[in-house]
Amino acid sequence: MTNSTSTNSPAGRAGRREWTALGVLMLPLLLVSMDVSVLYFAIPAISADLEPSGTQQLWIFDIYAFVLAGLLMTMGSLGDRIGRRRLLLIGAAAFGAASLVAAYANSAETLIAARAVLGIGGATLMPSTMALVRTMFTDPGQRAKAIGIWSGVMTGGIALGSVLSGVLVQYFWWGSVFLVNLPAMALLLVLGPILLPESKNPAPGRFDFVSVPLSMAAVLPVVYGLKEIPSEGWHPQYVVSVTVGLLFAALFVHRQRTAASPMISPALFRGRGFAPAVVLNLVSAFAMMGSAFFTTQYLQSVLGKSAMEAALWALLPSVPIGMAAPIATTLVQKGVNRAYVVTAGFAIAAAGYGLLALAGTDSLWLVLAACGVLASGIVMVMAQMTDLAMGAAPVEKAGAASSLLETGQEFGGALGMAVLGSIGTAIYRHEMPSAAPAEAHETLGGALAVAGQLPGRTGDALATAAREAFTTGMHGAALAGTAVLALAAIGAATTLRRIQVRETPSEERDEAVV
Repeated sequence: MTNSTSTNSPAGRAGRREWTALGVLMLPLLLVSMDVSVLYFAIPAISADLEPSGTQQLWIFDIYAFVLAGLLMTMGSLGDRIGRRRLLLIGAAAFGAASLVAAYANSAETLIAARAVLGIGGATLMPSTMALVRTMFTDPGQRAKAIGIWSGVMTGGIALGSVLSGVLVQYFWWGSVFLVNLPAMALLLVLGPILLPESKNPAPGRFDFVSVPLSMAAVLPVVYGLKEIPSEGWHPQYVVSVTVGLLFAALFVHRQRTAASPMISPALFRGRGFAPAVVLNLVSAFAMMGSAFFTTQYLQSVLGKSAMEAALWALLPSVPIGMAAPIATTLVQKGVNRAYVVTAGFAIAAAGYGLLALAGTDSLWLVLAACGVLASGIVMVMAQMTDLAMGAAPVEKAGAASSLLETGQEFGGALGMAVLGSIGTAIYRHEMPSAAPAEAHETLGGALAVAGQLPGRTGDALATAAREAFTTGMHGAALAGTAVLALAAIGAATTLRRIQVRETPSEERDEAVV
């Protein structure tokens, strides 16, 4: 039976059932975000067991994120058409099956294929969870709280993934990092049909199959090129890759503007606040991933922490992160203009980068504090921008809106690593002594490897010089990040000040609910 539910009805406030359903939705979101980093500690064990080539090892690690990024828009639009709950459950089944295959893979090829299917499953899960949150929480205040929780879980999952993989690999075997997905997916498959409402666009039009390859051709080359530039430099192949992706992006946009039933409706950008929210969310991801490029190396290569120690230390900044989104939501609900809250979030994040610019080669607590301050400000922004975008988007297009936000985050993260990573690398190479071996001029890891082969004081001097050069490069990137966030704060203050998202009357925004 099909009913119509209003998005602004006072009787539409969520109750215990919806909040319980939100807890169920957090399971796939947590696992999808964890799988981005879950191989950090498992790769050495996988390499010893499966003996992949260098290229295969890169694909084992990267293909999940590539497939996920490439299919987000497709899956968001598909969920609007066939039903978000249905797509979520299909994705959960695929994610669970691929996890089982990955855990017991007996060859690199099998593991790469399983990781690709995990990416497909992840691409169905992320926009579906957000679209269902938009469907279940029709009251603006409750929706803001739910989205704050969603943002915190997504951010925390990335940090938790690396630590969990370290513990599992240490006490079990590398396949256990995939098996942990199975109980959560099984629980989702059991409870999802009971607790989650089915929702979809009642008049979606024909699915635009031409947009599928266009969207992938737009996203994948850009993400690939930006991902490789920080470590490999601005080689022509990566510049060409980004350029090709941008050309396909132009074709994709043209297709959406001219197709009778586009995958991503241009009407989304006519919603008040939607376009600024997508852009500011992208800038937030830029800042978050740009800092991660340096802090992970700093903990391990500058301070000399083991991978496990570095991951455990990196959990400390998660404590203030968990409070940032709820505080921002509370401030907005108490009448503080969202523009001021978002501006404050960017200012706080900029202060985090400022602290990072003060770090020396032995500044563990300062770097951890910088990470906590930076991430807290970013989570404040992300939670508010996600809520702004989803509130501005029609409910029937919630899947497409969510997927567009998340694709923007993928672009922003890759761009942050490319731009800030390149700045830091350029400064590092400039600061390294000209007499140092060529390998030492490329990366800090290369310098430490060379230093380990040199005798006594010569090796120690090279290692010290490399650590100081890297830290100086981190300072330069942090100052650049501070400048970007300061501009974002100014942009948020001027752009968002007059935006007040008004819920469209229910007769104009009915949702088909089974």
